[in-house]
Amino acid sequence: MDAPVHYQAKSIDGKRMMAIDEVPRDWFFHAGGKLDFRHLPDGHVVTAAEVEAELKRVGHELRPFDIVLINTRASSCIGTDEYLTAGCGMGRESTLYLTSRGVRVAGIDAWGWDPPFVHTRKRWLETHDPSIIWEGHKAGREIPYCHMEKLCNLEQLPADGFTVACFPHKVKGGSAGWTRAVALFD
Repeated sequence: MDAPVHYQAKSIDGKRMMAIDEVPRDWFFHAGGKLDFRHLPDGHVVTAAEVEAELKRVGHELRPFDIVLINTRASSCIGTDEYLTAGCGMGRESTLYLTSRGVRVAGIDAWGWDPPFVHTRKRWLETHDPSIIWEGHKAGREIPYCHMEKLCNLEQLPADGFTVACFPHKVKGGSAGWTRAVALFD
């Protein structure tokens, strides 16, 4: 679980970012929702419009503190070299779409929250635009949030109707803490 300080020591308004041991415990136990982006190509940067369309497709209305899980195809590649290059990722725009609506914890089945770096590198070589590097992570500088990476079995979850428990280990001053995320059903 990456904490807000993972993205930068201070937010864009100069406030000190929370370490993992400072994040409110209640962020980590809330209703969950799953967005399925397995159909998107490897390296794709998910847009706010795609998040909104997927929420509409599955009939999930975001509520503050929902824990949103992003299903890419990456987890199907765990244990292979392809895992590091598989799946789409969340960019600045899609991350801010979630956090501006009150999401404070999210997770993804890919190696990282952003698109796999091999694809970002290719885009950077074409554009030399530094803003595309870790843009989903860096969105946490604007609206602090936490995210989990390397989740598995998301394809087994429905779009909603479950609760996520994902309490991180409170590493003192840490930028992250390991966690075992579970979905709970009534």
